[in-house]
Amino acid sequence: MFRSVQTLFFREMRLVVKEHSLLLTLLLAPLFYAFMYGSIYINKVETQVPLAIIDTDQSATSRFLIREIASDPMIQSVPVNSLAEAQEMMNRGEVNGYFFIDQNFEKQILSLQQAQVNLAVNASKFLPASDLTAHLTNICLTVGGGVRKTYFNKQGMNDHQAMANTNPIHLDYRPLFNEKTGYGNFLLPGLMAVILQQTLLIGLCVSMSLERQGRKLGELKTLSLNSASNLLMGKGLFYFLVYLIFAQFFINIVFSVFDMPFRGSFLEVNFLMAVFYVSLIPLAFWVGSFFKNTLLIVQIMGFSSYPIFLITGYSMPFQNLPLVVQWISNLLPTTPFLRIYTLLVQGGASISDQLPNLFHLVGLGVFYTLLFSWRMKKLYYKSII
Repeated sequence: MFRSVQTLFFREMRLVVKEHSLLLTLLLAPLFYAFMYGSIYINKVETQVPLAIIDTDQSATSRFLIREIASDPMIQSVPVNSLAEAQEMMNRGEVNGYFFIDQNFEKQILSLQQAQVNLAVNASKFLPASDLTAHLTNICLTVGGGVRKTYFNKQGMNDHQAMANTNPIHLDYRPLFNEKTGYGNFLLPGLMAVILQQTLLIGLCVSMSLERQGRKLGELKTLSLNSASNLLMGKGLFYFLVYLIFAQFFINIVFSVFDMPFRGSFLEVNFLMAVFYVSLIPLAFWVGSFFKNTLLIVQIMGFSSYPIFLITGYSMPFQNLPLVVQWISNLLPTTPFLRIYTLLVQGGASISDQLPNLFHLVGLGVFYTLLFSWRMKKLYYKSII
């Protein structure tokens, strides 16, 4: 058995060196995509989002509010004279929204009435719309609270009493693990894991497809001693070792270069990556065994990257996905892996806290190993006929 695995291991090394497409996919593509996508989101949070400001009140309070908006580094305030002009600028894409201050703004605030301001945002762009709404809500609450506190101070209340009347419920908001609530810090850790997964999937599928394309199943049967487990270990061991090294490079170098959070245990993350690869390798070999055209399998696996990422529940709560999509997602090793990986890397949790997902991942590995064994027995039988 050991000799068979060793022979297949070195044979796979020669195959990768010989096939330039495999070499590029396995060794260069992970580095290229990691630094390309990382550089796109290197700033982590957006700044200077243009917002049109229409002040029809022209009072001291409205000007103070505008100064507070302009001091926020996320917002680039653009003064305009009318709603029509602001709407035209938004239609041209020059601003991401407009903020309208009514002419009775100061009068209503000073008389302890509720003053209304209007914010219109271009919600076709997710980040600017949500960030503008969140920042302007905080600014308006702060300015309004400050004005009312001053009023209560003038009524003879001390600062503590005035603050209690101004803001009877104080929310102590503390975002965990992604303190700046930046899109880059949310997206990049998961994206790096998916890059490793997809390049490995493509390489493994192409490798098995090449065996069928070159009619080498008989050779594989002889070298593996008619054992699918020998074949799986021999061909898969090379990729397993290479991608464990890539995992080290990503965690120690890529995460550091792009200042991504890493709060987990290196030992536990490496163990998780090893279990993930062991589950992924038989799946990829099983899928690749159905194709004789390497170009076709590259296209299919390449186009599957984004759908796989979307249905894992990384960017959308899993329970809100359609039931059929949930079933499909649960058949992918990526789904339990990302659940554990996110909490380990970003949350600093322990793998012992995620044992159900770990068992799910191991179970998928066993399931696809059995499928691959059954598939190879069938192909070996066909090759004899």
